[in-house]
Amino acid sequence: MRRIAGLLVAPLLLLSAVACGSDDKASDSASSKNGVPAITAGAEVGEKPTISKGEGDPPKELKTEVISEGDGAKLKNGDAIQVNYLGQSWDSDKPFDNSFDRKQPFDLTLGAGMVIQGWDKGLVGQKVGSRVELVIPPELGYGEQGQGDIKPNATLVFVVDILKATQIPATAKGTEVAQDNIDLPKVGVKTDGKAPTVTIPKGDPPKKLVSNYVLESDGEVVKESDSVVVNYVGLIWKGAKEFDNTYSTGKTQTFPLSQVTLKGLKTGLIDKKVGSRVLLVIPPDQAFGDQQQQAIPKNSTLVFAVDILAKV
Repeated sequence: MRRIAGLLVAPLLLLSAVACGSDDKASDSASSKNGVPAITAGAEVGEKPTISKGEGDPPKELKTEVISEGDGAKLKNGDAIQVNYLGQSWDSDKPFDNSFDRKQPFDLTLGAGMVIQGWDKGLVGQKVGSRVELVIPPELGYGEQGQGDIKPNATLVFVVDILKATQIPATAKGTEVAQDNIDLPKVGVKTDGKAPTVTIPKGDPPKKLVSNYVLESDGEVVKESDSVVVNYVGLIWKGAKEFDNTYSTGKTQTFPLSQVTLKGLKTGLIDKKVGSRVLLVIPPDQAFGDQQQQAIPKNSTLVFAVDILAKV
């Protein structure tokens, strides 16, 4: 089963494509410290950094240099984290991307495979509030294929500010809400961290978006400006065929709702409470419409059972 998470939200750096290169150039200075390129301007957490070119041959192993250590909790795999970053190639004087200019921090679940391995490996154990510099060899970056402005076999250099982190629960929990409409799918209420069962009725799907609690928590209400951490299982109404399942991979998905392109998913999660399990039935005009997407036929009604685990 192919993952469709990339179809639900606009592409983000390190997920599927690198954004357009920045016009800012780093210093041509070859100065370095502890084997990592020096930050020649903007050294403080929160400031957009300027990084010198790498000096000589890049290290063959992943390097994590703590520029400024924060006093927050240490990051663990499974944490939902928010960062600012700037990245460039070892031998380049031009950053290929940075979040500082966009004024939009980047959200991810650490260790979930949402980013290149160098990030997942290099950020574990670092403290919230820290600024770190990562030097990432090709095999932990984009390897032989490269990506966008990044050449094949490039060693990458990132300065990363770790803004915050949230521990992610294994499952939604809350008060069971009656599922008494026989014309709608029924979602299981077990809270064992496994995918809930979803039973789709034989009749025709509803024409309008359905967004109903299955388990209602007492958590904070989700706003459009939030990034959410979710587990979900997705099915096609016709034939009840499963097309995606994050539970089976053991890896949650984190995405900013403002960048969700699947209208029914975005609308259906807004105003729901963190910690809840929600049934979404999304008609074609709020899903993929008359466009086929991978295993999803055109004009399909989609069914999601979503655990809203956290917001960041």
